[in-house]
Amino acid sequence: MGKTVMFLLVICIIISLMPLGNAETLTLPKYYMPLEDELHEGTWLQWPHDYTYGYGNRKELEDIWIEMTKELTKGENVHIIAYNRTEKKHIKKVLNKANVDMSKVDFYLFKTNDTWIRDNGPIFVYDDQDDLVITNWEFNGWGEKYPYFHDNLIPKKISNAIHVPREDINMVLEGGSIEHDGNGTCMATLTSIVNDNRNPGLTVEDVEEYLTYYLGFTNFIWLDGTISENDVTDCHIDGFVKFLNDEKIVTMNDEDLQYWGLSVKDCATLYNAQNANGIQYDFVYLPLTENNVQGLTYKGSYINYYIGNNVVLVPNYNDTNDSIANDMIQELYPNRTVVGIDVTKLYKYGGMIHCVTQQQPSW
Repeated sequence: MGKTVMFLLVICIIISLMPLGNAETLTLPKYYMPLEDELHEGTWLQWPHDYTYGYGNRKELEDIWIEMTKELTKGENVHIIAYNRTEKKHIKKVLNKANVDMSKVDFYLFKTNDTWIRDNGPIFVYDDQDDLVITNWEFNGWGEKYPYFHDNLIPKKISNAIHVPREDINMVLEGGSIEHDGNGTCMATLTSIVNDNRNPGLTVEDVEEYLTYYLGFTNFIWLDGTISENDVTDCHIDGFVKFLNDEKIVTMNDEDLQYWGLSVKDCATLYNAQNANGIQYDFVYLPLTENNVQGLTYKGSYINYYIGNNVVLVPNYNDTNDSIANDMIQELYPNRTVVGIDVTKLYKYGGMIHCVTQQQPSW
């Protein structure tokens, strides 16, 4: 065998063994992540329990889950992850008591650490044949801040249970750390993805290759983000940005964004953002709460809402701005009913409605 042929053979073997993140094949999209407002088959929820943080956690939070389930079943299925059979029995009891349509509810017995399925759950995509695929990203408890062993296994368990194929991806990514416009543009913060507690050693370019290949993003808007003791996520984008479509962004005004922790530079980057066609976005500015959320020293965001088939679930805080935000969001989604859900008890743990829901597109 000639030296040139041997050299090429060795190179081919090396390339075949390289991680996908460094392979040229990642430069083109393989999958497409649909927008949240596209038709759902259902919504996934991880029900709160007492097995991680002690007695009282479930009782404190589950009214929120009951209300979400009741509203979502008006237009789609709800897939509930219960910690064990005992928890399933309890959940069925409280849902029946609330007159939830149980024909739209099913259960999966998987151990979980927590409730934040947006971040640890599967991200559903379509392949080039329009077949559904689960992308299974690594989850490490927002940089190993909280227990995550059980939660990291949830996408694999769901894939096996519902017989949807999956792609296991060697990169940490939480669903709440990305927002996209349905036409190739992704917005995210560096602090929540390209950092030493999530993806040490990966560059922005490496991360973009993964997001292009597995989610179909081709145009990236990166904000620096911020680190705050009040935000375990290291500035998830879904707390302050929502794409209505590839022409309009729902966010906050400049003053509120800076209150949220964004720099003047990040505000300018956001307000000057352009879509994949080079056209600048229009903006809708939702308020923060008028007052600090009860029991906390900071205000709440309304942007972390979740779009169901028939409803839009909006975080409310028993605040004077609840009705203002609800009415503004209702104007954005005239074919759905806006439902305000009091998340005061959940918000102190770091999240809102979008953080605890995960859509499964129709298939």
